[in-house]
Amino acid sequence: MDRPVSRRTFIAAAAGLAGCASLGRRDDDDFLLHVGTYTEGTSSAGVYRFRMDDDSGALQALGPVDAGPNPSFLARRADGLLVVANEVDTWNGQRTGAVSAFAVDSRTGALTPRGRRSSGGTGPAYVSIDHSGRIALVANYGGGSVAALPIAADGTLGDPTSVVRHSGSGPNAERQEGPHAHCIIADPSNRWALATDLGTDRVMIYRLDPAGTLAPAPTPFVALPPGAGPRHLAFHPGSRYLYLANELDLTLGTFRWDSAAGTLERLQLAPIVPGLRSRDFTAADIHVAPSGRFLYATVRGDDSIGVHAIDERTGMLTYVQRVSTEGKWPRNFALEPRGRFLYVANQHTDDITIFRVDRDTGRLTFTGQRVPVPSPVCIRFSA
Repeated sequence: MDRPVSRRTFIAAAAGLAGCASLGRRDDDDFLLHVGTYTEGTSSAGVYRFRMDDDSGALQALGPVDAGPNPSFLARRADGLLVVANEVDTWNGQRTGAVSAFAVDSRTGALTPRGRRSSGGTGPAYVSIDHSGRIALVANYGGGSVAALPIAADGTLGDPTSVVRHSGSGPNAERQEGPHAHCIIADPSNRWALATDLGTDRVMIYRLDPAGTLAPAPTPFVALPPGAGPRHLAFHPGSRYLYLANELDLTLGTFRWDSAAGTLERLQLAPIVPGLRSRDFTAADIHVAPSGRFLYATVRGDDSIGVHAIDERTGMLTYVQRVSTEGKWPRNFALEPRGRFLYVANQHTDDITIFRVDRDTGRLTFTGQRVPVPSPVCIRFSA
């Protein structure tokens, strides 16, 4: 059930970052959010903090925090712990990327380091946290591997308890010369972890135990059409369906998920935007609305979001809308926890654009708000 929307007056003033509104006072209904960025070769100072105004969706800038090199992808634990993928190929003199953890001040969003560990492979592009809050799951794009790292109650990270390297290739010689793990998430039962591999056109399925061991499931993977390039995954809130964004062929996969057996059944493969075909375009991110009624996916190059309605009985998708992201090269995006606003990280225009969501139709409308952030990659709201 939605919480009541506060009716206080929103006081806008030109202060701080252009495009961000200065808030008259803090309200308990406002959410904190953190933005991961690329720091190498950019003007970025790390992870950027904002507070979202509950009425307008506007963002108040709270400043950046140094979170190590290329703190690109972020994950949040229920208690506010922030886990960061440092997307590099060398760390601490080793041929590996890194994962960092930070305690988050619930009032200011300030970050306190809780340690940094090897990611178990090069170029970690994705990190998530299992539902127990005790395991960080990492997809190492460059290393073609997935890893699990233990998280202590105080937020400190341990060394990887499990590293699994994928094998194989795909027909796209430029992008699929070898394995490229791109996403890994725990299923709602927390008994399984599912990972995409862009290089091998597979969704891998692992048994996940409480100690953080990843072991191949009895049916260890589902194959996608050659050249699909699976990238990101999103579960439906009802847990029965899993959705997939394929980066290279610009399609969405709909699957029925059996949490008892740890198996996927493909139901549908549909274009993100009908008629959209170009080697210059690549799919990026995918999310399901909190209501479970709509799905959103971004396309870089076309710089758009595809909106799809979800059939509540079958999980199948029906295309609704294509809308410009009002920026270039949209990476990750996020729906605020109530599903009223959608925020897009446009990497090449160094900004976040804000859209209002019609929760009855799923359609998006640009609010005109544009928030400057250097090379934004990932947006995460407070729990």
